[in-house]
Amino acid sequence: MQCGRPLLLRQPFAPNAFNRVILGCVNVVANEMNPARVAALRLGMGEEMPAFSVQINCGSGMQAIDTGFQYIRDGEDDLILAGGTEALSHSALLYNKQAVEFFSGLNNARTFGAKLKAFAGVRPSMFKPVIGLLQGLTDPITDLGMGQTAELVSHLFDITREEADQYAVDSHLRTANAQKQGHFAGEVEPAFGRDGTLYELDDGVRPDSSVDKLAKLSPAFERPWGKVTAGNSSQITDGASWVILASEDAVKKHGLTPKAVIVDSYWSALDPEIMGLGPALCSVEVLKRNGFGVNDVDVWELNEAFAAQVLGCLRAWEDEKFSKTVLGLDGAFGKVDRTKLNIDGGAIALGHPVGASGNRIVLHAMNTLKRLGKKRGLATQCVGGGQGGAMLIEAV
Repeated sequence: MQCGRPLLLRQPFAPNAFNRVILGCVNVVANEMNPARVAALRLGMGEEMPAFSVQINCGSGMQAIDTGFQYIRDGEDDLILAGGTEALSHSALLYNKQAVEFFSGLNNARTFGAKLKAFAGVRPSMFKPVIGLLQGLTDPITDLGMGQTAELVSHLFDITREEADQYAVDSHLRTANAQKQGHFAGEVEPAFGRDGTLYELDDGVRPDSSVDKLAKLSPAFERPWGKVTAGNSSQITDGASWVILASEDAVKKHGLTPKAVIVDSYWSALDPEIMGLGPALCSVEVLKRNGFGVNDVDVWELNEAFAAQVLGCLRAWEDEKFSKTVLGLDGAFGKVDRTKLNIDGGAIALGHPVGASGNRIVLHAMNTLKRLGKKRGLATQCVGGGQGGAMLIEAV
């Protein structure tokens, strides 16, 4: 709500002028099962506003934009509010299987004796909570945590621990500089705590980060030789993001000034064990079918799930064998200019509220193009479960 209300207040039309609301969310809480509809009503968009939520793991916020883009492209809608949200701090604590069976048996016990028999089977271990967040970050097909998939990517492309730590440091320094220079102005809304505390900027950014400091951290997933640590991984945070999608008719009708146009989007899938390479596939496909190459992109936003995962994608694009065998190219896709990649840092510094991140990187790519006076941007991300999404945009 804290980012939606200011956005709607800035518009020259009423909140009920939208055709529909689409919101990405992964960890939907039980008391708000369709957060898009809840948000629409709380934002005062009217009882007649259709609203639905989408879920494709980390790509949910981008999927919300993509779905709205298709509604408008097909002529069905003119004005859509598309967003993403996540409150990872509210991830559920669950009962384990034994506890569930106990409560089921207790519920079915009809006599006093049957209830006593059920209670006789109680064990303290039954009530050890299952952390829902850890469950959600573990792939059910491979039984690997997301960090372990990043370790596999680092192994495949020989990413060193020092390289991963250096990338993480760069992310923090770039974000700290962006905050100082006001690059997030008009994009990041201040938030207020229940006690009235004002939070003007994301506070996970560490401008004093260094490779030496990060080198002291132990591997988080594959000890003792792993390369993925808490310091070179995305932070677990809460967050939300909204964008307004409008047709040309809506732009003219309401006198809007668009920031960018969506050119195309593409989704790819691959082995869940190496889900971090998803962007390496979908980004090339969306560029290829629009006649562009690696040097035709002015701004790259590649979501920083893990430093090793980002570096793995970059290394894959430079690898001739990978490009020929997997991407179907005649040679290596090419080297991404690091001065064009995640210019203002990314999820390692800002955090990765999974349902919101895909939306945020599209929004930030738009604003960065405008700020730099550049033309073409590409936002892309890996998606848990072995997928990847990419969206190609051009500044207006």
